Amino acid sequence: MRKLTVEELHRMEVEEFRETPKLPVVMVLDNVRSLHNVGSVLRTADAFCLQEVVMCGITATPPSAEIHKTALGAEDSVRWRYESDTLQAVRDLQRQGYVTVAVEQVEGSLKLGDFRPDPHLRYALVMGNEVKGVGQQVVDACDLALEIPQYGTKHSLNVSVTAGIVMWEMVRAMKQGILGVKTEKV
Repeated sequence: MRKLTVEELHRMEVEEFRETPKLPVVMVLDNVRSLHNVGSVLRTADAFCLQEVVMCGITATPPSAEIHKTALGAEDSVRWRYESDTLQAVRDLQRQGYVTVAVEQVEGSLKLGDFRPDPHLRYALVMGNEVKGVGQQVVDACDLALEIPQYGTKHSLNVSVTAGIVMWEMVRAMKQGILGVKTEKV
């Protein structure tokens, strides 16, 4: 096997990326404290062509050298915005027709592998901060909750790792056009 060169990967320029159709998925960051996690989420959102990243509460926003360190320029390609209140941002997205999904370990959560997003709907994935996760009021307002099954001694993952796993599963499922699970409030 030979590693591909940058030229062989056919990377888009930022302007071309901005014009490319996006997956109808928004990532919402609820008080994410680490600037490196914010940068990593932006970079992954670029990789999977997500529609937008909404940074809420104490979540830092570009420009920032620390965010750039992990985003590697994705802060310039991915559409992002800041909202001071996560709960309000979630309610606004619901009014716009998004199915809001808390990614959190809660009663009645759906295991990520069992979730079948409808490719005709739009989704907002809400990720919580590194210590307390998604705020309870935000969880209560979301239409459903997803969790990643974990089998070791730790029962949490870094928020950027969680975001990457969930983004990949959404992209994979939506691109395959998998239908199934109802997306009503749990």
